[in-house]
Amino acid sequence: MKYYTLIFLFSLVVLGCQTDPDPYMIINQAIKAHGGDNYDGSHISFSFRDRNYTIRLNGGEFTYERSWEDSLGKVHDVLDNQGFTREINGEKFSLSEEDQQRYANSLNSVIYFALLPQPLNNPAVNATYLGTDTVKSELYHKVRVSFNQEGGGTDFEDIFVYWFHQDKYTMDYLAYEFHVNGGGTRFREAYNVREINGIRFADYINYTDTLNEFSLADYDKQFKADQVQELSRIDLENVEVEAIKPPNIAAKEPS
Repeated sequence: MKYYTLIFLFSLVVLGCQTDPDPYMIINQAIKAHGGDNYDGSHISFSFRDRNYTIRLNGGEFTYERSWEDSLGKVHDVLDNQGFTREINGEKFSLSEEDQQRYANSLNSVIYFALLPQPLNNPAVNATYLGTDTVKSELYHKVRVSFNQEGGGTDFEDIFVYWFHQDKYTMDYLAYEFHVNGGGTRFREAYNVREINGIRFADYINYTDTLNEFSLADYDKQFKADQVQELSRIDLENVEVEAIKPPNIAAKEPS
């Protein structure tokens, strides 16, 4: 009897010593599963809602571009480490500071979601482990992400919850709370997943809640209970990835 009591007590001690997984490690594993080092030095392009986007990442330097044609002519937006600029028909277009910020935010938002989870490799990210759950018979880690004001961008108050597959570390679901345009919450389910030159891309079904009374982290439960409503589809078309190789250096002639 004493033997079984000791085993029981030992089991309690072991269970009591178990700690939650490190959410930053989970994020790093997810970034690796989605492309890892393949992001850096790549030239990524895609179309989204009749606009063309390009992304260049190079060791902390970035260039995001968006182009389309409308009644004004050919519009070309560029957001990089130096700031935001707009050209119309090849000429720089003067914008107010408010418009610059608004257009920069809209461009950055599309790129941010297209590259997830890669942008989570950011010192401004605060990650919290929320536990595990099962969605469509698959086990997931749930990780909540908030942002520091410094380095967190203009939307630093937004909150995200990510569902990372426990074995594959793929980001198959996410929910977020936003504050612009009256605010609200959304839940996204990945589909049409494909890998292009070592980088994983997905389209998303975009949902909102029908009850307006549950927390962001409970979106998975409401999703399973059919208490969400489809709003739109987030489809990236014509996705291309070109690995930009360093310039060739001519071999030195033997002396």
